[in-house]
Amino acid sequence: MSRTVAYRRIYDEPRDDDGRRVLVDRVWPRGVRRDAGRFDEWLRDIAPSTELRKWYGHDPDRFDEFRRRFLEELDDQAHATAKQRLSEMAHGGHLTLLTASKDLERSEAAVLAEWLGHRGRAR
Repeated sequence: MSRTVAYRRIYDEPRDDDGRRVLVDRVWPRGVRRDAGRFDEWLRDIAPSTELRKWYGHDPDRFDEFRRRFLEELDDQAHATAKQRLSEMAHGGHLTLLTASKDLERSEAAVLAEWLGHRGRAR
């Protein structure tokens, strides 16, 4: 089975080739109704810690350090169950990681796609 991992904004219209759509933000995205059904699962426990997210503040100059710290966080026990779940979904076919971040290339979704061993691209 061919599998791909991509990342997109939660605000983008779903596409037929998205496969399983997973929201990977810790905080619920503004303007998205909880019953909108635009994704299959909210895996908030895979997201960066609140402390790391606030430190980063989506400052492009901090992205490299954010990426390093987030990858380090993924090895802690707090992320274990979510990490296993995301890995299983990635091996099951097409997977699209969703985030509210405006800067996709410097988002947790981009880091997670890389971590999964894929070079997911925004489509």
